[in-house]
Amino acid sequence: LRLVESGGGLVQPGGSLRLSCAGSGFSLDYYATGWFRQAPGKPIEGLVCISFDGKISSYDSFDTPHSAKDRFIISRDSDKNTVYLQVNGLQPEDTGLYSCAAALAGECSPSPNLYAYWGEGTQVTVSS
Repeated sequence: LRLVESGGGLVQPGGSLRLSCAGSGFSLDYYATGWFRQAPGKPIEGLVCISFDGKISSYDSFDTPHSAKDRFIISRDSDKNTVYLQVNGLQPEDTGLYSCAAALAGECSPSPNLYAYWGEGTQVTVSS
């Protein structure tokens, strides 16, 4: 069972990226898949998740207000067994390691402890 993220890179403020999370060895249709971010010197935080039945949950945090969460758009392509994260209006504070994770329970949660399978992450750096 494996998750592999891709699509990160260096982007200027105001830019957009689409991150991919490809699953192998299992079908993401039966899991909740979440995107998490770890900024330098900060704990990992949940951003957005899609449940096994397609329900989307976005997570607020002190450092990422809800208005910022509207910039994170999650989707799933069952044929490709891939979950995507579209991030628009990137700002320097969005810099970090973006990781996807799958939860066996199938339901979303902002807690990383409930996710059993993790990718290694893809680095996003926002800088002019």
